[in-house]
This record gives sequence, structure tokens and C-alpha cells, in this order.
Amino acid sequence: MTILDKTPVTLAEVKERVKDFEEKQVLKDYLKKFTKLSKPKTEELIKEVQALNNIKFREENIIKIADFLPKTREELNKILTEVSLSEEETNAVLAVTGKY
Repeated sequence: MTILDKTPVTLAEVKERVKDFEEKQVLKDYLKKFTKLSKPKTEELIKEVQALNNIKFREENIIKIADFLPKTREELNKILTEVSLSEEETNAVLAVTGKY
């Protein structure tokens, strides 16, 4: 098997993609347990985080923010291990995730 493309996707998107595969029940159970938002809400959150125009955020970071919905500075720092955010940047992200 050859990997042609590597694109990060949210848990909500994975849930949407595997919903018709009966043999993937373990994966469906996992996604049901850990997916916090619907796909449309996740896409909305991603757009809001992208609108912050922070060059420190890579696509992978934004996807993880959408998946985990950090509510505190500590939770956000666990996601963004390779990036150091100022208090203002942290508060901006937490303001977005706090709406969801």
C-alpha cells in the first residue's frame, strides 16, 4: 500500500466517512465516545480559529484544537507542544473554543 496524500482530518470528519462501514464498529464506538461536535460545528470552529490569522498554528494544530476543545491554558498547551503562545493568543483561542 502506498500513501498518496497525508491530510489531517477531525474526528467528526472520520465519523462521517465511516458511518456506512458495518465492519468498522470498534472505530464507530470510539468516535461516538470521543467526538464532541458535529461535522458542521467542527468546520465552523476551524474557520474561526483560522480567522485568528496566527502564523504559529499549523493545520494539524487547528484540527486538534477542534477535536479536543481545550477549555484551559493548560489543555491548549498540551495540544500545542511545539508552539509557545502569548497570553493574548491563548485567550483568543479559548474564547473561540468556549463558544462550543
